[in-house]
Amino acid sequence: MERCDVGERRRGPIWTRRAGAAAPRGVIVNIIHSVQGYHSKTVHFLNVAFDSSGDSLLAGDRQGNIYVFDLNGNRFNLVQRTMQACTALAFNLRRKTEFLVALADYSIKCFDTGTQELVSWMRGHESSVSSISVHGSGKYAITTSTDTAQLWDLDTFQRIRKLNVRQSVGIQKVFFLPLSNTILSCFKDNSVFAWEFDTLHCKYQLSAPVEGSVLFYKVFAVTRDGQTLAAGGKSNHLHLWCLELKRLIKIIQMPEKVRAVRHLEFLPDSFDGGSNQVLGVLSQDNIMRFINIETCKLLFDIGSPEEGISTAVISPNGRYIASVMENGSLNLYSVQALTQEGNKPPPFTFKVVEDGPKYTSEANKLITKVTSERSKGPWKSKQSKIQSRLLKLQANTSLENKENELPGGLNKKRLQALLKGFGEYPAKYRMFVWRSLLQLPENHLAFSSLIDRGIHSAYLNIQKEYPIKSGKLLRVLQRTLSALAHWSAIFAETPYIPLLAFPFVKLFQNNQLICFEVVATVVVNFCQHWFEYFPNPPINVLGIMENVLAHHDKELLQHLIKYNVTSQVYAWPLLETLLSEVLTREEWLKAFDNIFSNHPSYFLMIVVAYVICSRAALLHCNQAADFEYFFHHRNNVDINVVIKEAYHLMEATPLDIHPQHMLDDFTPLPKGQYPVFNKYPVFIVNYQAQKWEKIREDEIEYLRERQLAHESEAKAQERKAEDEAWYRKQKLLQEAEEQRQKILLEEEKLAEQRQRLAVVKRELKVKELQLLDASRRRFLNYQQDQLQMELKCLDDETARKASMRQQETNAVQDIEPESQKKLLEQVAEENLARAEQKHTDTSGRLQPQRRLRRNDQDREKRYREIVKLLHDNRVKEAELLKAMRETEEKKQEDAVQNKAQLEEEQKAAAAADGHRKQFFDDKMNDELELAEKLQREDGCFERLRDLRARCTERGVEVQQVPGSGNICLSDLSTLASSPHNRRRAELARQERELMAEVRRLRRRLTSRARARHPPAHSPATTWSP
Repeated sequence: MERCDVGERRRGPIWTRRAGAAAPRGVIVNIIHSVQGYHSKTVHFLNVAFDSSGDSLLAGDRQGNIYVFDLNGNRFNLVQRTMQACTALAFNLRRKTEFLVALADYSIKCFDTGTQELVSWMRGHESSVSSISVHGSGKYAITTSTDTAQLWDLDTFQRIRKLNVRQSVGIQKVFFLPLSNTILSCFKDNSVFAWEFDTLHCKYQLSAPVEGSVLFYKVFAVTRDGQTLAAGGKSNHLHLWCLELKRLIKIIQMPEKVRAVRHLEFLPDSFDGGSNQVLGVLSQDNIMRFINIETCKLLFDIGSPEEGISTAVISPNGRYIASVMENGSLNLYSVQALTQEGNKPPPFTFKVVEDGPKYTSEANKLITKVTSERSKGPWKSKQSKIQSRLLKLQANTSLENKENELPGGLNKKRLQALLKGFGEYPAKYRMFVWRSLLQLPENHLAFSSLIDRGIHSAYLNIQKEYPIKSGKLLRVLQRTLSALAHWSAIFAETPYIPLLAFPFVKLFQNNQLICFEVVATVVVNFCQHWFEYFPNPPINVLGIMENVLAHHDKELLQHLIKYNVTSQVYAWPLLETLLSEVLTREEWLKAFDNIFSNHPSYFLMIVVAYVICSRAALLHCNQAADFEYFFHHRNNVDINVVIKEAYHLMEATPLDIHPQHMLDDFTPLPKGQYPVFNKYPVFIVNYQAQKWEKIREDEIEYLRERQLAHESEAKAQERKAEDEAWYRKQKLLQEAEEQRQKILLEEEKLAEQRQRLAVVKRELKVKELQLLDASRRRFLNYQQDQLQMELKCLDDETARKASMRQQETNAVQDIEPESQKKLLEQVAEENLARAEQKHTDTSGRLQPQRRLRRNDQDREKRYREIVKLLHDNRVKEAELLKAMRETEEKKQEDAVQNKAQLEEEQKAAAAADGHRKQFFDDKMNDELELAEKLQREDGCFERLRDLRARCTERGVEVQQVPGSGNICLSDLSTLASSPHNRRRAELARQERELMAEVRRLRRRLTSRARARHPPAHSPATTWSP
């Protein structure tokens, strides 16, 4: 058994080699989804759904992964990850690439398998969605949950209607009936209602089951024609309802081991007209049994107690069965392999209960019992009264006429009687009857070997000769003709084989095996002796037909001979097209109902009958073109009359000219292998084959030479294009070189402008530095002058005070007390005058400071002018930079380096501006500090002045000594000498303190001047051009 593990892959093949009809137990492939990791596990598949063609399968697992399996292309693709488990799927929408998925969060989403995108999101359910039913047009859908059913428009994805029921009732399933506009709703109370889709009015309600057959329905299935409803539940009974008659028609009782039915599904068949006869029943033991509801036979079953089935879906074309297993894997079964005789298990026995004294109720009349006993030989009942009518009828007919027995339980005599009574077979049974009449062997292996050889070379380009609009029909025709050509070489050389096979290809396009075997059977039996005169028409067969026409209508034959109309004109076109050109579909089917039911000679007779029935129109034709047109187009001829005339010809034609003595009886194709077909002139076919092969070789050689010529021409064109590209490139290079020269000229101009700008900058810098140096020198000279003047003043003051002190000392020693007193008063006055003079001098000293401030303001004004000039220079630089940028925008890639250089120069200019600004700021800070220092020096002078004032006050106090008029001279001298000595010592001490203070002030001023105004030297930063 082939196994496919999708794993973590997003796409890949499904099987390495398809098992086909030889699949063990019918399993084509077993699909699993394993996840590798720390704990390896298998992700369970939950739901599957087929598309409308039956060739693509949609599957969803527990993790929300949605896979599409292309069964024709042998590929699978991961189309969506919903990240949550799906509860229902639908893949038969109007847009073939879209599908619906119901998720665990009660929402329904629509995705596209091609783009893998979300198309729409539908919400409205409050519980898990159990089923999705899509209308036959694919435009509407019904989603069902336990409490409600909702009708959706799949074009707008809007909800149209909502079906609400009481919570106590509950909904089992709501779905569309096939081939109708009817909605069927099934509830948990066993009620079934049918609703009109357009108006949503109730059409009818199925009546309650008859007494004794009450069954609570859980699962339902409907045939493709929408006529039969199968229902089952927790019982081994199945109820079959006829929806047209609206009544219960049969009750099927399964074996005792079946206690409940979990799922029902009808198996479609291409030849039953939609009235499906095979029903798949999945029971609680996880085995799905397929039974024929008419013949009461078990066809096959799938699954086992060890490998149980959880749910199953059958493809619409009836070729595949997809089942989700209990272990979470997905099995794909081939119906053809399951229906083969070797794979059939021993069938269950079905007993149809007839009317009898023991079963009097109406329910028991409908019951079909199924026993669990398996029979090894023909089944016989112990009670002769309960034998099956159908089996009794078949046994009797087989004893009467074994030679007329056909496969499928049919009898050729009875079919012929039915055909004579109604003129045709029922439409829904026609394909089944044809397969039985032709006794098709269904050799799957032999047909697969022919198909595996591929498309025959003779039919590779058949679409040019026969432009069929339907691609599928063209592919089936091509494969069928290729299989015929591989079977026998004559069919690759015969030009009318496509015309002969096309009606059957169109009729059996869904089953290529049946199509091939029908065409092969027709060629072997109804086209006998056609190829003996190849490549000419079958003259012997046409001669027989002409003899029959001469015998039955000599006048018409004479008329045809008169206008040189031979059998190749009036008979051969009808033969090679099998009457498909002159008959409609219904007429053609009716004609071949009779052809397949009679001797192969009947086909020739029906062609002669068509000519005879058209005698009135043919007698009025007198031109060859009219005759040719008549036998290649449809005419006003009654096919029923033609069929009756053919039967008359079969009976009234003498044996010596009857085609029956020339043609063999019908011989079906053997089982296993197809027969050798060599009834044709082999040497002619081989010659033609060799000729065609030589023509094909010549054509291949011609195509090869033409390909070489095309390649040479393409190479020449390529070389020409390369040359043109090279010339264009050279031209572009030349233009680029010219542009580069222009850019270089512009760069030279810009370089000259930058040099001029650099010169101007240097001149401005030199002027600026000169101005700063001159102002600094003037300021230093002024400071030095001020300091020298202050020191000179202090020296003069010190010398004057020393001299005054000496004079005072001398005066004190020489003068009398009175005169000394006067002198002291005079000294005090002088001291006061000196203090006032000092104050005046201090005011005069402040005036130069004010002038200095004014000079500082003028200097600051000049600085502002310089700054303004620098700002104007920056504006000009910005304008120049703007012009340079506009110029550089026109440059190509080789101007990038120049732009980078310009940016570096701009950065350098900005750095210079910052340096210049820092220099100006430093100068301004120095000036401010100098002003602050002068103010502090003024404070020092004030301190010195205060000290001097204190000394003066103390001298005055010394001089103000109280006296008395009656003091003697000796007392005065003693009194005067003692204070004088004390004052002298005090003055000396104060003088020393004053000199020390002056020295400290000098040293402090000198050190500050040196620290703030170092000797002039050239700056370390230079200006680059």
